[in-house]
Amino acid sequence: MFTKFKRSYNEYPGTFKVLVLATFIDRMGFFLLFPFFALYMTARFNVVPTQVGLLFTIFSAGNIIGGIMGGALADKYGRRAMILVGLIGSGVSSILMGLIDDLNIFYIIAAFMGLIGNFGGPARQAMVADLLPPEKQAEGFGVLRVAVNLSATVGPILGGFIATQSYLVLFIADAVSSLITGIIVFFVIPETKPEKKEGEAEETLVKSVIGYKEVLKDWRYMLFLSVSAITVIVYMQMNATLSVFLRDVYGFPTMYFGFLLSMNAVMVVIFQFWITRKMSKYSPMKVMAIGTLFYMVGFGMYGFVSESYLFFFAMAIITIGEMIEMPIGQTAAASFAPEDKRGRYMAVFGFHWAIPNLFAILLAGLVMEHIGPNWVWYFAGILSLFAAIGFWLLHGITKARFSIEKELLVEEVQEV
Repeated sequence: MFTKFKRSYNEYPGTFKVLVLATFIDRMGFFLLFPFFALYMTARFNVVPTQVGLLFTIFSAGNIIGGIMGGALADKYGRRAMILVGLIGSGVSSILMGLIDDLNIFYIIAAFMGLIGNFGGPARQAMVADLLPPEKQAEGFGVLRVAVNLSATVGPILGGFIATQSYLVLFIADAVSSLITGIIVFFVIPETKPEKKEGEAEETLVKSVIGYKEVLKDWRYMLFLSVSAITVIVYMQMNATLSVFLRDVYGFPTMYFGFLLSMNAVMVVIFQFWITRKMSKYSPMKVMAIGTLFYMVGFGMYGFVSESYLFFFAMAIITIGEMIEMPIGQTAAASFAPEDKRGRYMAVFGFHWAIPNLFAILLAGLVMEHIGPNWVWYFAGILSLFAAIGFWLLHGITKARFSIEKELLVEEVQEV
């Protein structure tokens, strides 16, 4: 399998490989710091969990606004510039957050970090679509996910060791990873924004922002994002609600939960590329429906099982669904996008993560408190079933759209 992976990886352009390396380094800094944010805040500012939740709400709101701005600016000024702005903003914010001892200022910096730090998110995804032909994009997003999950496997372990020595070093390490990534992007990665066709007028910045109206009017795309957002509401419970549920209901040790998440990351590293290569041959909406059915079974299991080994079995099922659904979803989003609006389409794609992040964990907490903890997982299974049906129905609605995109691509290649 490694030989096949190596041969397939060699098929990608050098710039894409550098982008994968840069992503790994950048996300390593993120995963060094992110798992310990709540511990840091409670230790440094003596706050309660709801105040920690407020931080993530502020951060998510900043992400939404930053994504809107970053997507438009990526289409106007280029992918590379926006990635660099995001890295600089993220690095400076990390240093400041490690030094500040006033909670209100800490919240303000978190808002800035969410805003500026996400400038590069849509640009990075658009860059993948710029660099790879449509038939390689699903695999390309899969490779990128492998890089992210490698950092998710190593980062928390290294971060846990550093946190026992100094939280400030965690913030500095995140800033250093942003700096190293920025140097790689600046000196090695060229601009990938498609050139304007001859005689085509350059968009003004205002027109680039207003161009979001055209994205929102793309009703097929918005339906796709709406169904995808349901899967996000379910998936987010893995990194937030699940740990509390297993600890409080079954006394599942925190250390074991770390192993549970590590198993998820390791499975992605080992199997993601192979699964994506197999699945990318089929209709994206049908593939996402199948992946979501795995979510239904895996998340739903937590409402019915009580043995520790079954918790790991359920996580394995969820991870299979994740590996099937997520890269194909990114590729589908890129396929919807006209070439000159790719940054804005990918920015709006990011909203189907950011918007649920504002309320999904809060809703799960209310369900646990007022209805019963197991009902979180019953509802997760029901929502996953609805999403799977939605994706299956979207196949008929979007099939013609994807066929048209392929025909246009063929025409462009023939013109060249």
